[in-house]
Amino acid sequence: PLEMSAKKPVPFLRQVVPVRKKVQRDPRFDDLSGEYKPEIFMKTYSFLDSIKKQEKEMVQKQLKKCRNMEQKEKLQRLLNRMTQQEQAQKKQQKLRERELSLKRQRRELAKQGKKPFFLKKSEKRKLELAEKYAELKRSGKLESFLNKKRKRNAIKDKRHLPSQKNL
Repeated sequence: PLEMSAKKPVPFLRQVVPVRKKVQRDPRFDDLSGEYKPEIFMKTYSFLDSIKKQEKEMVQKQLKKCRNMEQKEKLQRLLNRMTQQEQAQKKQQKLRERELSLKRQRRELAKQGKKPFFLKKSEKRKLELAEKYAELKRSGKLESFLNKKRKRNAIKDKRHLPSQKNL
């Protein structure tokens, strides 16, 4: 019968129509979302860079106008974070470009019929360090960088030396 008997108590959780359970999926790990390619991602969302730049300028203007110390400190932290994100993005872009250039070189060698070579992690690190030094030399900050590095190494060395208490 379509109607239930009034004599029999109706169950508390009665399902008239079975409800389809929602399947939650994470687009980062799901095949339906496609494969992540950083180059395509950066091209697709490149318009965000201009928006971020405008926001940074707006924060700088607010920072100049601001009189409240708490608000000023908050804006300064925000500005620092924006700057750091920008620098990290540039660094990542440089790394990506370097990888692409190495890939192109390998392809050229393969076209010429030579065996492709793959750099070890240590060799990549050496190349990166050499590039960093060249950049510091160009900007004129090499001497200050080396001084900081010397001080840091001196502190590390002092830490490893036996102290007077142990003698």
